[in-house]
Amino acid sequence: MFYHGIPAKYIREHYPILSARKSAMEKTGDSLADRLHLLQQFGVEPVHLLEERGDYDQERCLIECRQFGDVVFAFSYLPLPVWQLSKHEVGVSILDLRKAVAIFTPIEHKEMLFDMFPNKNIFVD
Repeated sequence: MFYHGIPAKYIREHYPILSARKSAMEKTGDSLADRLHLLQQFGVEPVHLLEERGDYDQERCLIECRQFGDVVFAFSYLPLPVWQLSKHEVGVSILDLRKAVAIFTPIEHKEMLFDMFPNKNIFVD
């Protein structure tokens, strides 16, 4: 499985497709430097996801993704191409939230997510 954390306030704004290009103008400092490095390396700034495998189980992926957003989307597969960004992190050029197989959320976003994703497995924690 692959996991992506996003602040709930951005889900409606970016729905249904996540792309790092949508937020490129908001980046400053280290984030901007990272963006430029990724553009040089891959030609795009990928959307980052954690990959569950080996010592990186679901719990660890969820904990780490929550550092980036309170809602975590889980995917069983990703669109190609997929870039290996680090040992446990991969990237894709775009990510379709409608392709998620599960969503993990705090209770305050439950209603919004059930409305937006009525046929998805939504886990409230």
